[in-house]
Amino acid sequence: MVERADINSLLSQMRSIRTEMQQGITPVAQPDFAAPGISKTESAGFADLLKNAVDKVNEHQSEASRLRTAYEQGDPSVDLPQVMIQAQKASVSFQAMTQVRNRLVTAYEDVMKMPI
Repeated sequence: MVERADINSLLSQMRSIRTEMQQGITPVAQPDFAAPGISKTESAGFADLLKNAVDKVNEHQSEASRLRTAYEQGDPSVDLPQVMIQAQKASVSFQAMTQVRNRLVTAYEDVMKMPI
């Protein structure tokens, strides 16, 4: 039987990670092109976060492809469960990224529909 992580300890870990990330961000003066209340650091942080997420999805897909090819070629160091797990990781990460994209597009459309 698989034991589940205690939700309180998980939440405390997430809060500590968030705090560490927030301490690393220092606000800078607002650039001319940014919307009010958004600093250059925050906008660059979001762009970096999104780029890193896309890169991570790409890594998962590349690794799944590499393992699949190695298994098909008969590499004895690659097991079928490894291939299937990596393929599922790639699939789930791609689906998650697709959902993020859909939500961003919806948010953009909502903002564009707002009266000026």
